[in-house]
Amino acid sequence: MANEACPCPCDIGHRIEYGGMGHEVQVEHVKAYVTRSPVDAGKAVIVIQDIFGWQLPNIRYMADMIAGNGYTTIVPDFFVGQEPWHPSDDWSTFPEWLKTRNARNIDKEIDAVLRYLKQHCYAQKIGIVGFCWGGVAVHHVMMKYPEFRAGVSVYGIIKDSEDVYSLKNPTLFIFAENDAVIPLENVSLLTQKLKEHCKVAYQIKTFSGQTHGFVHRKREDCLPADKAYIDEARRNLIEWLNRYM
Repeated sequence: MANEACPCPCDIGHRIEYGGMGHEVQVEHVKAYVTRSPVDAGKAVIVIQDIFGWQLPNIRYMADMIAGNGYTTIVPDFFVGQEPWHPSDDWSTFPEWLKTRNARNIDKEIDAVLRYLKQHCYAQKIGIVGFCWGGVAVHHVMMKYPEFRAGVSVYGIIKDSEDVYSLKNPTLFIFAENDAVIPLENVSLLTQKLKEHCKVAYQIKTFSGQTHGFVHRKREDCLPADKAYIDEARRNLIEWLNRYM
């Protein structure tokens, strides 16, 4: 799910067998997974989950990858204890399930995590990255919180609002050409709105032949052509953070 106006099911893809380098903490009313950067640079990144939850190994793998590039990372449970979606769940119930997990109703959790990063991790520069459901959340956050230096929304897009362009700081949008959840016409509309109205740096990048979830739900040892795109998208993500943080 990455289009909150017309929710569609996601294929979980490849579940990475990964244990994680970080540890779990309690951040006010939210549980979270934290990985400290090996370099204490005063920079932190919030990583927002997809519909499969904050404990999905794939999400923690991405958080650890970002941490390895010089950022303390935190993956909060933005469902706040509610069950994530499970691949075995009945997809006919998905729209009702989603109503209780609004990707644009996360400000209370964002505020709590910001306080934690500043007070306990001494973060002075903070960015945000999200996948799928989390990509929608990043789009929302980057239109509301000027303190985020940079954002990366990976196959997530806000459609239920005319104002999709008032970004506060530089934002990278990553999409897949063959995404069954986000049609290319939605990407074109976002591109048009940003081009006409956006006042800050942004980039929209669509990867040829790829499907929803390719950045964090495909194994790196899949088809060689896919691997090249996975690697490029992850590199672009890190480069965007490096450039603006």
